[in-house]
Amino acid sequence: MKPNIRNIAIIAHVDHGKTTLVDQMFRQSGVFREGALVAERLMDNLDLERERGITITAKNCAVSWQGTKINIVDTPGHADFGGEVERALSMVDGAILLVDASEGPLPQTRFVLEKALAKRLPIIVVVNKIDRSDARAKEVLNDVYDLFIDLDANDAQIEFPVLYAIGRDGIAQTSLEEPGKDLRPLFDTLLEQIPPPEIQDAPFRMLVSNIGYSDFVGRLAIGKVESGVLKKNQQIICLKESEEVSLKVTRIQVYAGTELVDSEKAEAGDIAVIAGLEEVEIGDTLAAPENKKALPRPIIDEPTVAMRFYANDSPFAGKEGKHILATRIQQRLEKECLANVALDLDFPPERDSFIVMGRGEFQMVILLETMRREGFEVAVGRPEILFKERNGEKVEPIELLHIDVEETFVGILTEKLSRRKGRLENLTNHGTGRVRMEFSIPSRGLIGFQSEFMTDTKGTGIMHSLVSGYEPYRGDFRSRFTGSLVSDRVGSSVPYALYNLEPRGRLFVDGGVPVYNGMVVGEHNRDNDLMVNPCKTKKLTNMRASGKDEAVVLTAITPMNLEQSIEFIRDDELVEVTPTSIRIRKRKLPPPKST
Repeated sequence: MKPNIRNIAIIAHVDHGKTTLVDQMFRQSGVFREGALVAERLMDNLDLERERGITITAKNCAVSWQGTKINIVDTPGHADFGGEVERALSMVDGAILLVDASEGPLPQTRFVLEKALAKRLPIIVVVNKIDRSDARAKEVLNDVYDLFIDLDANDAQIEFPVLYAIGRDGIAQTSLEEPGKDLRPLFDTLLEQIPPPEIQDAPFRMLVSNIGYSDFVGRLAIGKVESGVLKKNQQIICLKESEEVSLKVTRIQVYAGTELVDSEKAEAGDIAVIAGLEEVEIGDTLAAPENKKALPRPIIDEPTVAMRFYANDSPFAGKEGKHILATRIQQRLEKECLANVALDLDFPPERDSFIVMGRGEFQMVILLETMRREGFEVAVGRPEILFKERNGEKVEPIELLHIDVEETFVGILTEKLSRRKGRLENLTNHGTGRVRMEFSIPSRGLIGFQSEFMTDTKGTGIMHSLVSGYEPYRGDFRSRFTGSLVSDRVGSSVPYALYNLEPRGRLFVDGGVPVYNGMVVGEHNRDNDLMVNPCKTKKLTNMRASGKDEAVVLTAITPMNLEQSIEFIRDDELVEVTPTSIRIRKRKLPPPKST
């Protein structure tokens, strides 16, 4: 063992306070000098993470406490990024499970805990946000024990240490009665309960758990050194699934706080970042030539959702983006699949698109949002569920859906989810005016439901889901009962025309917006599509009206964002995504008309 090092992961459901707690661990361990100006949620360093308030990618950092280096992996809390969690757990020797003192264990809590228990990792449970007005720490702790038992934890795993915390204020305490002052109880418990990494008496070997990229040194391999010592400029081998490649290490870095610092060597137990290995991929084993036994590759859950990516071929193609060619889109998707093992890329026989398979709809949205910020123009179809066949029977992915809403919305949600083949499994009322419901529902039943859910609950509802397994196909259902208002020509939308279209349905565009033939400009009240002319102007005559003409006042329009657009479209429609615009269009564009 290496007594002066600990490798831990912080795992929790989304918005339970992981990243905020890591901020306080930085401050109290002396990573920053006194009085230094430090941004909040320091580990969420991607623009999308800061905007959405969630962690998307697992990231490493390190702090020191009483002479011991603690390598910390901050993991995502959203189920769609579960592949990040699985990779992160391959680098650590223990985990801190963070649970909100009011919400308790939620779907992602169950997912990450199940992975950690399967690896026999020791767990420290931290009940966070005990200062909430609706905190129920004792009941939540009982729920955590029930969850451990439900996941078949052994006796040693159930005997976990418990701490109570206010992560935002940097306070941890061993009981609810004795108020804490700082995070010392957490650091001390961590050093006592998490074992040092096991050191194998063998030449160098390391499992590649993550991939990074530097503009200066190229691809970076990240992982925990299992045995031996790796030195700069050392010749090593990369053990792939079917071959081995000889490589030379050009640079070694280790974590110090949130920064990477150069090191002449990496020893067993260290989490190292290695440069000079252009052919390495996640799951490969890096080893000294005399130690050719590969480490087990991480087992990643299969994808459940697929989405087709097309090169943009609309009349506006190339006007707003830098990268529009199919070859550039393919290269970008291959690069993403290399760094994200939860994504797969496939090519249909007709070779007119790329099929990206992943864990969920939200994972696809994040990929698209990232690409559009990089200057890509793409068109994407509606998410498709990946069905399987078992014993000659069609089976589909089923999700465990947790909903937290006010009591008045229980009826409408139960009715709508039952239409989507959902089954109410549990209903809990804590007497606070809000109710927690658990549904078993097909994954396809949740596509397009988020925006409908927010409308029905007047923006006050909270929903989370997690794939729980596969069950026999539950039957067909309709998820959208309206058609589309489709522009029949190229031009610019006119307020007069839109005003006359408002009785037909809900509009997506305002006056003065460029439109083209086949572009969806609104939602039709009926279930059929309607070709319309949004560019029609008022006819001018030399006749005076008896009264003066009134100005056209359009109903205020809220532009649809990327998630809402993807949820809205039907199978014959696409979402056109560019750096500056999000449009909905028909897959097959009709013949053009002039204005």
